[in-house]
Amino acid sequence: MGSVSISIVEGNPHLRSLLGWHLQQVGHWVHQSADISHAREIFFSRQPTLVILDAQLPDGDGLEFCRWLGKQQQSLILMLSARNTEADIVEGLKSGADDYLTKPFGMQEFMARVEALMRRNRTMIPPAMLECGLLKIDLVQRRVRLYEENIELTPQEFSLLYVLAQAGGVPLSRSDLLRRAWPDAIDNPRTIDTHVLSLRKKIEIDPRQPSLIQTVRNVGYRLNLEFLNTNQSHSPEPGAMISETIFSR
Repeated sequence: MGSVSISIVEGNPHLRSLLGWHLQQVGHWVHQSADISHAREIFFSRQPTLVILDAQLPDGDGLEFCRWLGKQQQSLILMLSARNTEADIVEGLKSGADDYLTKPFGMQEFMARVEALMRRNRTMIPPAMLECGLLKIDLVQRRVRLYEENIELTPQEFSLLYVLAQAGGVPLSRSDLLRRAWPDAIDNPRTIDTHVLSLRKKIEIDPRQPSLIQTVRNVGYRLNLEFLNTNQSHSPEPGAMISETIFSR
């Protein structure tokens, strides 16, 4: 197995530590979380290849978090659960888990399941298009369409918009956006504000009253998926959009 980034989201500290130790022994980078809140932070900052997810967590439903992870179309999911009926397993797989392992389990079986998922990962093809209602982001051609119009973006604006869309409406701090959207290390989070302002001028009907990229006080920014998904029949007045040409590489 090649080394990959793995997130363990497990409420039992002893099991979480044990799984982490075994995965580290074969060279993986392991990030441990005891709850969903911290697991979200790890997902955004570390972009794990595999998420090992407990179905029952102290701050929420693991199945619901699994469904959220599935929408990101990014990580494989191995669900762990003490629920072992056929109905439980089917529900876990339908929630988006790529594999389901019932507790208690042996460490050899656990590692074999991880290895099988890693083989699957090598054959996965990343999605070519990210769609958020009115917004369509072509990851191959690096083009953006909004209100059925092509929008011209700079490479950095494209990356920023993609990261916001990938977050699924969850607010991201300026530091998170810097880590995920900037190719080089930058230590000035206010750089984000400048690029958000320029991006708003290109995609907002009224940049002074933004509907798409919202400022979240004391946090950062989020993409308003509710607006994108509930206004699909809406289109701006002629001339409202700044640009109608495709992003040029």
